[in-house]
Amino acid sequence: MPGPKETELAMSDFNNGFSRPAQAPARAEVEVDAGLRTFMLGVYNKLAIGLVVAGALAYVTGNVPAVQELLFVQTANGVGLTLLGMIVQFSPLVMLFGSMFFMKNPSARGVNLLYWAVVATIGAGLGIVFLRYTNASIASTFFVTAAAFGGLSLYGYTTKRDLGPMGKFLIMGVIGLIIASLVFMFLPAAQNPMFYFAINIIGVLLFAGLTAYDTQRLKMTYYALEGDRHGLAVATGFGALGLFINFINMFQFMLALMGGRE
Repeated sequence: MPGPKETELAMSDFNNGFSRPAQAPARAEVEVDAGLRTFMLGVYNKLAIGLVVAGALAYVTGNVPAVQELLFVQTANGVGLTLLGMIVQFSPLVMLFGSMFFMKNPSARGVNLLYWAVVATIGAGLGIVFLRYTNASIASTFFVTAAAFGGLSLYGYTTKRDLGPMGKFLIMGVIGLIIASLVFMFLPAAQNPMFYFAINIIGVLLFAGLTAYDTQRLKMTYYALEGDRHGLAVATGFGALGLFINFINMFQFMLALMGGRE
């Protein structure tokens, strides 16, 4: 996710040896730890509310016939998308790529609007899982994803290992995964079970790694922006957005592997 200009400058300072004032180290450490916990709690609260909203919208679009018919259609090959459904499905990707060009110096309000717009459109598009998988498998996969996500995020928060190099590799992997997924969707020759299985396995691994990486990056961002209320507010929104996308993608790829078909 793109960050504000202030965040980039602060992260550069941090990576080049930025440090806090040396006076009263014990007291300063306690204050920093408390501030970090508050910051991370803000990110996870936003993430949790976003997941609830997305889940509620998915349930409505997947189970209320009048709404369901606007987005999804039964075809000979299973469940397809109406024109509106395709717009909803691809809107998050358009908004995310658009934000990279149009939000060079974002405000907290702008990031919040982006976050909730992405949450709403992803949630509405997720209604299709209720037409493809059993409710029991959706619920069980959600809890497995939540447990895995929690463990990976905890690892990213507590590990002393620098995950930065891994993050660059993972981001490149996601770009490749998007291309492979589009090939699978639109080229019949690529639609074979082994290719589909490989995409899902790779997807789970990539977003699992990104969960740990993004959590560590949030922690480092806090240290770099400590005291900058505007920068931290923006980082909270972008942090929740990044973790939300990681969670939803992990859930979808795991559901494709574990879910019981209707």
